Amino acid sequence: MDRKFKVIIVEDVKLELKGTEEIFRHEIPGAEVIGTAMTEAEFWPLLEEKTPDMVLLDLGLGGSTTIGVDICARLHRERPGLKVLIFTGEVLNERLWVDALDAGAVGIILKTGELLTATDVQAVMDGKKLVFNYPILEKIVERFKQTVEAEQRRQEAVVDYDIDEYDERLLRHLALGYTKEMITNLKGMPFGVKSVEKRQNDLVSRLFKPDERTGVNACRLVTRAFELRILDVDNLEPDEE
Repeated sequence: MDRKFKVIIVEDVKLELKGTEEIFRHEIPGAEVIGTAMTEAEFWPLLEEKTPDMVLLDLGLGGSTTIGVDICARLHRERPGLKVLIFTGEVLNERLWVDALDAGAVGIILKTGELLTATDVQAVMDGKKLVFNYPILEKIVERFKQTVEAEQRRQEAVVDYDIDEYDERLLRHLALGYTKEMITNLKGMPFGVKSVEKRQNDLVSRLFKPDERTGVNACRLVTRAFELRILDVDNLEPDEE
């Protein structure tokens, strides 16, 4: 018979704590709940007495959404081999999910949809990282699709408008507020001010129809580059000068 893995549950709502214990008892027979805590003050002494293989951790304890993240980070520092699985009702707080993962959690199960399953818990015990249940997976996949589609549109725009490395660098630094003189001083930029002006005018002719080109300044040119997805607002970093 396989050795049972030991679990401590940290949950501050008594009814939910009892419900979670019931899930383990009936749905996850490979687990042995060796202790529960409803506050951080209860948890640390319990951890000194018991040696769990996994901590099932609620993020919101005592009305705070950050205590769970702090516990997770400390566990990751002090007991890196201990697996921390988040079980949270924070179903809309995506920032908190990111903070928990950065703090060392091996996965996040939202208290919605199919809840906690033996498959997810066993995956954690088998060493799998990034274990999520369906509601969070659905969001992750949707964001992934959006990112891929945006990158595809950017690549198509670069080809359609014949954008080379120097065009992209010029547009990106104009978007960052660089003057033409500052752009000519960028490392590896082999153009003087006159050449930069010529390239800017050439970009206007490529990105705008003939009847739209009159009076297009750097600001309007950059706006057009964003509209066409040639520039990505989330990736505006200056080059080394």
